[in-house]
Amino acid sequence: MPVDDLIHQPTRLQLIAALAALSVDTEVEFTYLRDLLRLTDGNLATHLSRLEEAGYVRLRKTFVGRKPRTYVALTPRGRLAFAEYRATLERLLAGRWPTSSSTEVSDSSDQTGDGKGRSDR
Repeated sequence: MPVDDLIHQPTRLQLIAALAALSVDTEVEFTYLRDLLRLTDGNLATHLSRLEEAGYVRLRKTFVGRKPRTYVALTPRGRLAFAEYRATLERLLAGRWPTSSSTEVSDSSDQTGDGKGRSDR
């Protein structure tokens, strides 16, 4: 399974991870995320837009008095995508690479490059 490139981008990964740490259906203010991740308004808005287009986050815009407020929540689809992303990384880090019948796996003990391998390591 390939890594989800939308989540894999470092800023979006931090954003999704921050939202995933919250309980289901919890919303946070745009400004909270901006300050937490140390982003500009425009940078955060761009990343949120990409995640919203994918259905990973939900944005809710309201007014408090006369001030506009934007609230952000991770959607069930976003939570699932993040869980799958984490599972994929865990498999890769554990050395469980996806293989096909035509793919050969080289002996990782062969660090000499001579194809003979080394048994003394």
